[in-house]
Amino acid sequence: MGLDAVDFQIIRELQADGRLSNQDLADRIRLSPSPCLRRVRRLEEAGLIRGYTAVVDQVGFGLPITVFVRIRLERHTREIVDVFEDHVGRIEHIQDCYLMAGSSDYLLRVVIENLEAYESLVRHRIHAIPGIASIESSFAYGSVKQSKVYPRPA
Repeated sequence: MGLDAVDFQIIRELQADGRLSNQDLADRIRLSPSPCLRRVRRLEEAGLIRGYTAVVDQVGFGLPITVFVRIRLERHTREIVDVFEDHVGRIEHIQDCYLMAGSSDYLLRVVIENLEAYESLVRHRIHAIPGIASIESSFAYGSVKQSKVYPRPA
């Protein structure tokens, strides 16, 4: 799908505030409401805008700890990969799972209540996944930047 400057503006505005009314969005991008709504619907139908969500304060929600977990698998057979990815998909505390190049096979972002809960998660849920060779955890002690708005591609 070819995106023009207006499409990029629409996407960025909705990433910053998904609750904008069509009228407010149209005003911000200097377009009349009808063509603005048509463009938003086209972006939704094309799958570029996949949904709308609330951005919730992690600490206020009761999950103050963020852990980045590097996983290395014993082997890379289809069965081991499928089992690992299936298990990861069912663990709610794992917010993101990235397939990596380099010394780790996967990078997980986990949000959790406290260290005891993290220990339990590792011992009872992650260690239970067959085929894992190593698990390495890094605890974030602060956040410098968390952007929900993508930069415009060059």
